[in-house]
Amino acid sequence: MVMVTLRIGEVISETIVKLITQRPSGVETFHPARAVLSKSMAERWREFDRLSKLKDLVSDIMNKTLDDLNCMVVLSDGFYQPLFTKELYSRFHEVPYFKIRVGDNEDLLAPNYKTLAVLKEARKSGCNTYIIVMANGDQLGRLLKFGDRHRVLDTRARYVFLFDFRLIQPGLHYIWKKIVNVIFLREYARSGRYEIITTPFPVPIQEVLVPRRLDYWHHRKFQVNADLFRDKTSNLMGQTLQVVTIQHVPASIRTIISPTDSTSSIAVKYSGLELEILRALQNAMNFRINVYEPPNSDIEKWGKKQLNGTYSGLLGEIEIGRADIGLGDLHYTPYHLKLIDLSIPYITQCLTFLTPEIETDNSWQTLILPFHLDMWIAILITILLGGFLFYTLATFHLYIEHKDFTKPPPTPKPKAPSKLSIAINKYIKRKYSDISEKLSNSINEMLKEKPSTEGKSQVDMLLVVSLPKMPTGWALRMLTGWWWLYCVLVVVAYRASLTAILANPAPRVTIDTLDQLAKSSLKCSGWGQQVKEFFLTSLDISGQKIGQRFEEVRDIETVVKQISNGNLAFYENIYYLKYISMKYSTKSNNDSRDTLINSTMQTSMSSLHIMSSCIINMPISLGLQKNSPLKPRVDTFMQRVIEAGLVKKWLNDVMLDITVTETEALSGNEEVKALMDLKKLYGGIVVLIVGSGLSILILLGELIHWYLVTKRSPHYDQYNVVKYYKTLRHY
Repeated sequence: MVMVTLRIGEVISETIVKLITQRPSGVETFHPARAVLSKSMAERWREFDRLSKLKDLVSDIMNKTLDDLNCMVVLSDGFYQPLFTKELYSRFHEVPYFKIRVGDNEDLLAPNYKTLAVLKEARKSGCNTYIIVMANGDQLGRLLKFGDRHRVLDTRARYVFLFDFRLIQPGLHYIWKKIVNVIFLREYARSGRYEIITTPFPVPIQEVLVPRRLDYWHHRKFQVNADLFRDKTSNLMGQTLQVVTIQHVPASIRTIISPTDSTSSIAVKYSGLELEILRALQNAMNFRINVYEPPNSDIEKWGKKQLNGTYSGLLGEIEIGRADIGLGDLHYTPYHLKLIDLSIPYITQCLTFLTPEIETDNSWQTLILPFHLDMWIAILITILLGGFLFYTLATFHLYIEHKDFTKPPPTPKPKAPSKLSIAINKYIKRKYSDISEKLSNSINEMLKEKPSTEGKSQVDMLLVVSLPKMPTGWALRMLTGWWWLYCVLVVVAYRASLTAILANPAPRVTIDTLDQLAKSSLKCSGWGQQVKEFFLTSLDISGQKIGQRFEEVRDIETVVKQISNGNLAFYENIYYLKYISMKYSTKSNNDSRDTLINSTMQTSMSSLHIMSSCIINMPISLGLQKNSPLKPRVDTFMQRVIEAGLVKKWLNDVMLDITVTETEALSGNEEVKALMDLKKLYGGIVVLIVGSGLSILILLGELIHWYLVTKRSPHYDQYNVVKYYKTLRHY
């Protein structure tokens, strides 16, 4: 029924055109104005019929993809504005749309505010279909350039254009490497028949872009009924992608293969974590790779902005479109996202500093190092408390002994004794005195003549000096026994700790936090100006201090030398820091994989230290061209690789070589023996010097007192010095 109606409409339109343009029979004269008017009306009718068919074609295309249509952008100029009527929009039911009318004289390389605002809102809303119908191909080309440069247009959406030869000129070839879900509508000689064509992606575009035919449309029918917007990135049909990389662990490691008998040239092989990911992606998407390094890659690394506005290094190769993929531990930061596209992060790396270690010389503190300050304070307190208890118990026992024997209890006044009683009392008194004297001597021996000497006995036990005699009082005996156990525990702990200190090497001072690094006098360095900007814009005060003295480096060998000299700290991921720490710490390394190593450089492993705390856990991604059509497919595959745990497995494989190198380096070194040397006895020498100094000072004091006080005393007699000291005791 629809086809019949369309055919009737075509017949009627042709009839009307003939009636208007033919001159009536029997009329010899024809008015010129009438002829011009008739021709104009015919042209308008043909144009109306052409727009009507184009509207039907657009409607059929949208209906064909209606299931995946979430939002569309309609952009046209004044000539094709009548094409988009309410009738057309009503066919798409409730699909939201943005409508833009472009002025004929508007420069779309710098569109006006309203046009730009609508395009940004459409991009923000995630519209996946753009219908752009414009008569001026140059104007449309400038819009595409602007949209690609500023990411205003979603290049991964679906696009419908009217074919124009100006759109396939060499100046726009790079656009059709990014906008691949595109169809062009080309009409055959205003016949109402349309050919639907597309770009040849993934086949590379040579000097001339040759479109690829998809389908025909006529009388509201598709001849082939092909999928107009199939996913072209799922199978790249063995095309070669250019991959730029730099030497950076663990992403990419360069191996130089020496020439053999069969090959006279030096070959370069690349391996690493990101190369493993890329090879898996290569098999999934069916493409080949050509890996290369940018000029001066060892110096330029990721590159920086040049005076002409372009970038050098790895970023420059991707930005100008020479490379399709970039490998090199690219951080997922706004700095990189401004220049290129990044895949979803496949891992997060700990970024920290490589700092110097400082060996401390505290041998003079050897005798006090076994215990911390709080331990020494606790021991001192126990000595004071123990001395007080010993003194108290000794005094108490002395009091008891004097009360029982030296001061007998009073007795009532006896009557006058007889001679026999007096004789017995004298005998008992004599015996009693002998017993009292013996008990007193025993107590004095027990107390070492004075209760105040119990502190000395206590210290003697702490120093493992035996007592001349065990005390006779049971209270003192119990306290002495427990105090002896305490002394054994303290002495054993002290001896064990002292032995460990003498056997182990001297401790080292390391920097393990950002605050410690900010307070130190070390300069900080890293690759690229963007790292300095990261610290300068940090909200942390310590980070800002580091950014103020941050320096950009170009030569890793010079960096390691400065770190070994204690002048510099280097900022990188922890895997790269382990790599250079091991490479520059071994005395000799013939591993041909590492072209950065200079065998003449010898540094001590003990001079390099990796901070234990991370400055930031940075997401790492693969680099792609800006608006690359490969990003959705790469992200999908990357998510599968991460979920399968392959990234961790490949990372362990890459770092295994470094671990093996570390084991070989440590096994090749001489075994460290716990030998005593003079330096470790500095503590004893210090004690000996201090004791000797105090003895000399006391001796000088005694001499001064002898000559200034003793000899000048009126009681002093050089022939009878004992008399002088007896006089002093009397006073």
